[in-house]
Amino acid sequence: MTPETSAAQYPPDRTALLIIDPYNDFLSEGGKLWPRGREVVEGVGLLGHMRTMLATARGRGFRVFIVPHHQTTPEDYVTWDHLSPAQQRIVEHQIFAAGSWGAEWHPHFRPREGEFVTLRHWASSGFANTDLDLLLKQHDIRNLLFIGMRANTCVDTTARFGQELGYHVTLVRDAIAAFSWQEMTATFDINAPLYAHAVLTTDEFVAIVDGGSGEGAGREGVREPGGNGGDPR
Repeated sequence: MTPETSAAQYPPDRTALLIIDPYNDFLSEGGKLWPRGREVVEGVGLLGHMRTMLATARGRGFRVFIVPHHQTTPEDYVTWDHLSPAQQRIVEHQIFAAGSWGAEWHPHFRPREGEFVTLRHWASSGFANTDLDLLLKQHDIRNLLFIGMRANTCVDTTARFGQELGYHVTLVRDAIAAFSWQEMTATFDINAPLYAHAVLTTDEFVAIVDGGSGEGAGREGVREPGGNGGDPR
């Protein structure tokens, strides 16, 4: 996919950066999900690219939204009829446990004054049963930039939902990670071409808003599986 994008596509008063689930459990060594995501997180340079995107958003005057998953308690879900497999694992292992270090923001992605933390989503969509759409509309946002975790669950689902609601959707592919390279392929090579208006690397996006044209949905700077047991080189 080669999106037609320019700086004019991302006016500061109409553009928001959505940081999906920047919890320690996902992004920090010692987090409960860190061992599952580490290979891809390090392979794409996730944290550095997320920091660059956040700095760019703040520098350009984009609105910044943290879109977090529900913080789990032992009482959650016990009376529910239809837990998803993911919710069953979350409650079993107390992922993003309320009051825990794992449910704190990664220190590089803590919101500043004037930035937003939406109501927490219970499953994969940051729009379902939250105030995200309301807050975006109240601030006249039309263009959404997605970074964070996890590519094939909360990022993909929230971005799809955003497109259904009429937003312009951009996925920043090296500022998003998952638990495997197969999940990344499913998200960016199979799913995203059906709904995303742009799939860019961090460098491409920065070049666009700095006045360049970017190079479309390139893979520069993203290490993909090689021929050595899936180890990125």
